[in-house]
Amino acid sequence: MTAAFGTALLGALRTLLPRACPGCGAQLGAHAGLCPACRAALRPHVQAHSPLRAQPEPHLVTLGTYSGVRRRAVRELKFAHARDLARILGEALATGVPADWNVQAVIPVPLHPGRQRQRGFNQAELLGRALASALAVPCVPALIRTHAGAQQARRHAAQREDLHGAFRAHEGFLPGGPVLLIDDVLTTGHTAQACQDALKQAGAPQVYVAVVAR
Repeated sequence: MTAAFGTALLGALRTLLPRACPGCGAQLGAHAGLCPACRAALRPHVQAHSPLRAQPEPHLVTLGTYSGVRRRAVRELKFAHARDLARILGEALATGVPADWNVQAVIPVPLHPGRQRQRGFNQAELLGRALASALAVPCVPALIRTHAGAQQARRHAAQREDLHGAFRAHEGFLPGGPVLLIDDVLTTGHTAQACQDALKQAGAPQVYVAVVAR
C-alpha cells in the first residue's frame, strides 16, 4: 500500500464513520482531531506573568484558559487516547513561540514510569514531538521523574506536594542554548517550576514554557 493510497483510504473512512468533534460536538467528517472552527479557536499568545517568574518577562506560550475547546481537547487526548489531537495542539502552540527565544530543543514534562505504563503514553511527549517538528528542533527526553505523586490539579491547595527534587535532568541531553519545556496544563506551576529548576541546575541557560492551557 502506498502512502498516498493509505492517506486517501483514511480520509474516506473518516468521511464515512460518524465522529463528533471533541471541541464542540459537530461532525468531523474528513477532518482529523478537531473541526475547522475549533482549530481556528486555538490562538496562542505569550504571557509575562505566571508563578514561574518572580519578575514579569515573556516566558510562557499558551492557547488560553483551561476551558471550552482547550479543556475538552486535553481531556480527550489524555483519557480517550485521541492522539491525533497532540499534533493539532502542538502545531498551534508552535505558531506562538517567538523567534527571538531561539529555542534549541523541546523538553516534555515526564510522567513517572509507573503512571506512564498505566496510561500507555505521556501526553506531554506527544505534544512535544509535534511542537518540536513544527519548530524544526529536536524533542529531547532530558528529564526523568524520580518519584510519583498525585495530580496537582486534584489536590486541595493545602495538600499539594512539594515537588522540589522530584525531577532530574540529563546534562548530556541538553543543547547549548534555550530550551522549551512542554506540558498539557499549568495549574499551580509546581511541576513546571521543579522541571525548570532541574534543567537550570543541569546547565540550561534559559527555560521557556509552553502549555495548552492554564
